[in-house]
Amino acid sequence: MRIVLFLACLPVYACAAQLVPPPGFTKPLPHTGHGSCVTLPAPYTADLVFRSKYEGSDSARATLNPDAEKAFRDETKPITDFERGISQMIWRYKYTGDAKTRDCILSGFTQWANADALTSAHTNHTGRSMRKWALATLATGWVELKFMPGSPLKENADIERWLALLADKVVQDWDGLPLAKTNNHSYWAAWSVMAASVALNRQDLFNWSVKEYRIAARQIEADGTLPNERKRRERAAAYHNYALQPLVMIASFAQANGVDLLPENHDALQRLANWVLQHDNRNAAWLAPYCTLVKCDSVTLSLRDASHSQKNRRMGGDLTVLYQP
Repeated sequence: MRIVLFLACLPVYACAAQLVPPPGFTKPLPHTGHGSCVTLPAPYTADLVFRSKYEGSDSARATLNPDAEKAFRDETKPITDFERGISQMIWRYKYTGDAKTRDCILSGFTQWANADALTSAHTNHTGRSMRKWALATLATGWVELKFMPGSPLKENADIERWLALLADKVVQDWDGLPLAKTNNHSYWAAWSVMAASVALNRQDLFNWSVKEYRIAARQIEADGTLPNERKRRERAAAYHNYALQPLVMIASFAQANGVDLLPENHDALQRLANWVLQHDNRNAAWLAPYCTLVKCDSVTLSLRDASHSQKNRRMGGDLTVLYQP
C-alpha cells in the first residue's frame, strides 16, 4: 500500500496543494456587457526569429531603428493579434457569460494548441522574448477562465498540454543566464511561468519562478536601481518600470500561495518601486497589485487611483478589477 501511494504522488507536484491566483481572479463580475467573438489569426508555427526594434543601436540598446521596428511589428502581428484577441474575449466573457464568446475562446486556444504554435526550436533573442510574452497573456487568460465562478473549462487536455509545452520551453530559454544578461526579459519570463504554474497546477514551474525572482531581488541595489537597466541610459527609467511589473505580479501570486517574497534582499521590491515612483510614472498598472502587497501611502494611492493605464493583457487584463481595494 505504501508503494502504491508513493507512486501515485509522482511527479512530486501532483500531490501538492492546488496552486491558486490572488482572490480577485476568482470574483464574479456583473453581467453588464455584450459578448462577441474576435477573428483570430491562424496559428503561428514558423521560426521565432525576428528583427529587434533596436537593431544597429550601441550597447545601451536605446536608439530605435524605424525600419527594424516596422519589420518587427509586421512579423509578430499574428502573435500579438492572437494575444490581444484572446484577452479581449476572456474579459467579454467574464462580463457576459456569453456561450458563443466562450466557444470562440476555446476554439482559438484549441487551434493554436493542435498546431503546436510558438514552439519552434529555431529562435533568436527577440523570438524567445515573443514566446514568453505570449505565454504571459495566454497563461493568465487560462487562469481567468479556470478560476472564475462557474468555470467553463472541463476537459481541455490538448490546450493544457500546449501551455505546459510553452512553459517548459520558456524555462529552457531563460534558465541559467549569467547575471550580466539577466534583466527585464528574465523577469517577464519568470512571470509568464508563474502564471502557467497556477494555470496548470505545476509546483515545479512555481518553484522556478520564485528562484528567478530571488535572483532579480539580489540584483536590486541599495538605491533601488537595477544595474542592467541602468545601462539603457536615457531609457533607464522606463525599463526600471518595465522590469518592476512582472516582479510585482510574481510576488502577488507567490503571496496567494503562502510564499512571502517581499523581504528578499532587505525589501528589494519596495526599493525598486520607490525608485520607479520617483523617476517614471508613465505606466502605473503595477500599482494595483503592489498596493495589495504593501501599505501604500496616500500619495501612492492617489497615483494608483488616477492612473488611466491599469489594463495590461500580459499581467492579467484589467488590474483595477482584479485588485480592487
